[in-house]
Amino acid sequence: MFSRRGFLGTAALVGASAVQGRVQAASIPEAAHMDKVVMQPPLHPVSGPDYRPVVTLNGWSLPFRMNGDWKEFHLVAEPVVREFAEGMKVNLWGYNGQSPGPTIEAVEGDKVRIFVTNRLPEYTTVHWHGMIIPSGMDGVGGLTQPHIQPGKTFVYEFEMRKSGTFMYHPHSDEMVQMAMGMMGMVVVHPRDPNFRPVDRDFVFVMSTYRVDPGTYLPQVNEMTDFNMWTWNARVFPGIDPLPVRLGDKVRVRIGNLSMTNHPIHLHGHSFAVTCTDGGWIPESAQYPETTTDVPVGAVRVFDVLADNPGDWAFHCHKSHHTMNAMGHAVRNLIGVSRKDLAKAVGKLAPDSMAMGSTGMAMGNMEMPAPDNTLPMMTGTGQFGPIEMGGMFTVMKIREDLARDDYRDPGPYKFPQGTVAYEVEAPDAAPVRQPGKPTHKMKM
Repeated sequence: MFSRRGFLGTAALVGASAVQGRVQAASIPEAAHMDKVVMQPPLHPVSGPDYRPVVTLNGWSLPFRMNGDWKEFHLVAEPVVREFAEGMKVNLWGYNGQSPGPTIEAVEGDKVRIFVTNRLPEYTTVHWHGMIIPSGMDGVGGLTQPHIQPGKTFVYEFEMRKSGTFMYHPHSDEMVQMAMGMMGMVVVHPRDPNFRPVDRDFVFVMSTYRVDPGTYLPQVNEMTDFNMWTWNARVFPGIDPLPVRLGDKVRVRIGNLSMTNHPIHLHGHSFAVTCTDGGWIPESAQYPETTTDVPVGAVRVFDVLADNPGDWAFHCHKSHHTMNAMGHAVRNLIGVSRKDLAKAVGKLAPDSMAMGSTGMAMGNMEMPAPDNTLPMMTGTGQFGPIEMGGMFTVMKIREDLARDDYRDPGPYKFPQGTVAYEVEAPDAAPVRQPGKPTHKMKM
């Protein structure tokens, strides 16, 4: 829920860039703060053009105030503690109490004023990724503006010139600050509410971390060997499901500020990629997909008709991206005698458990682990262990959801006769007849 920060009063402002004729705000708006890790209700517009607000997985949209014809927001860059999933918390940097920061929503043509207060131990900036704005508001420290020093507040002012889905992140000690979780999403709705409307609109940003087992701080110098693959700094089973009404037209907006691409796959449906951070894709250029690859530093938006009820897996299709705290140096021992392996390992480590000789399924395994560490594969469904982690959640399509009901509807109630089932196998393997060619082949 929101809590009130100390009001910053009439502190002097330092603009990100000089804007002639700017009317200085009489005061800095209060900075809303969020301490919840579950998806907050949509922030519906109370004035101006109508739009379908987004909901952020395990996140929220930043409130604003009107000051004349300006929408004013306040971001606070600060250290935060983020729970990746129950049982694991990580010390990150973020905005307004969370990493990633809150989603900023506006409408095409809006004039926005975004105050940024720095409560980090080093300077920072904010870059508005993909947005067409004046150069002096682009947020590249040293190039387009002075760095925002600790304890200082800068203000960015610009017009939302085009609708779409964008991101924000620092361009100041970028390697460290983004590796520590400083990022967020910007959604600019079309001024015409009849332009490609949808019934439900979800948004999240992808990021990756190297957090060694038993520790609380990411290794910011890591470039390739990550072990926590997150959507909005959460991993399965901590990622919110996507509750959807049967028949809804659904939009999913995905930003990628990790160090690699992610092929995002939805089960049970096909969809069309409708937008990138560069703009809307003409309908004549769209084609059906079930997986879309989201490159580094890019946004992909897809629209899908939720016409197939059920619980549908939604995940990155790189298998090691759906695991937590992965040990990349674990040897492949499939086919090795578990008895002999246990005997050999037991001499060196009496309390150890031999594993991996028949695969790595972990549904029935229990073993000690360091504090603040998640199992590599986890989660339980109505039929048993799900054995996933990282970038995985479920789109839950139900017939009886209310318009703005985003609560988890629970497990799907499968109609009679629609679940895969076991059959009695014969005691002996069936005799297989060699196949006969249907035509002569020239060799």
